[in-house]
Amino acid sequence: MNATSSINNDSLHHQLPAMTDIKHLIADRLKPRVTAIDLEGEYPQDFLHSLGALGGFAGVVSPAYGGNGLGLAHSIEVMEETAKVCLSSAFLIWCQTACLRYLQLSENDKVKNELLAHLACGRLLGGTGLSNTLKANADIERSLLKAHRVAGGYVINGNLPWVSNLGKGHYFVTGCPLENDGRLVFFVVDCNQQGFRLVEGTHFTALEGTGTLACQFRDCRISDDRVLAHAEDSAAYLAKIKPGMILGQMGMGLGLIGSCIDLIAAVGSAQSSINQYLDDQADDLSVLLESAHRETYRLAALLDSDPNAQILPDVLKVRLAGGELSLRAAQAAMLHQGAKGYLTHSAAQRKLREAYFIAIVTPAIKHLRSELACLAQRGISH
Repeated sequence: MNATSSINNDSLHHQLPAMTDIKHLIADRLKPRVTAIDLEGEYPQDFLHSLGALGGFAGVVSPAYGGNGLGLAHSIEVMEETAKVCLSSAFLIWCQTACLRYLQLSENDKVKNELLAHLACGRLLGGTGLSNTLKANADIERSLLKAHRVAGGYVINGNLPWVSNLGKGHYFVTGCPLENDGRLVFFVVDCNQQGFRLVEGTHFTALEGTGTLACQFRDCRISDDRVLAHAEDSAAYLAKIKPGMILGQMGMGLGLIGSCIDLIAAVGSAQSSINQYLDDQADDLSVLLESAHRETYRLAALLDSDPNAQILPDVLKVRLAGGELSLRAAQAAMLHQGAKGYLTHSAAQRKLREAYFIAIVTPAIKHLRSELACLAQRGISH
């Protein structure tokens, strides 16, 4: 098998509308900025606006709300193409499209009419602040926010240590327990609203240019118009948004793994006599990537047909495989590249740092294994 066949196989990687223009945008506007994004923390805001204008975010939004209705599969494909070049930017696309999907799957037509079209076309940018929500719901950590019910909405207090794709004028979705109740409430936050503040300070080994900031809520009022799911509806809402949120991250993994295979292939002829002794070769990784690719897009098609499809165990399994294969492929690329892969501007060492992010971003490998173990104990393992 050709080392790059897994990412060029038309039977697996369908060309959807606007992908040619999106690939040109990535090559022309993103690729020259990768080092600045990675090492200098440059936030690629212009690229995100331009990508939105090309329809790069609009797949998860129905035409009734300004989207193109191409589905989660299209969003994953956009992330995959971007992650081959820059994982930070692919992660930002995931943040934006996850935020969009949360709104699209809500029953709150008012907030959908207000924000979806602007977010779908990239005029507005948004993030997802559900890391603590998911981990607290899985008893991995305590809830960092609390909601108090008041007339016409909720008052929120607490701190989130970091949420990505944020800045002035941005929006994001989060969820937290209702005070003295425990059930969750999901809502949209305007980063400019009263009672809310963004705080800088944290610096990262990778993905520094992702607009990742701490969030402070001090008697921050959220009106019912901005609530995506009240306590009585939140369990069903979380069950609906969770599989797509997790599966969407595979766009990052698939793109990174494919680019690592390309790095291995790039030194194949010159160093094959010595690299043949390494455990993972390009062809071996390509076979595994093909399998993950097929399963990701199969599951995306099911969710596009039915957002309530009962496929969470399969989603958790493929996402776990994606995290593990990302680490394996990035390490292989580093070893195949040898000393030149260790240079400051080398793609190989950047891919290795990016792969660790895929392995630890919520849900991390340990989180995925924990959830799968819990499902198995309940006899749910399909």
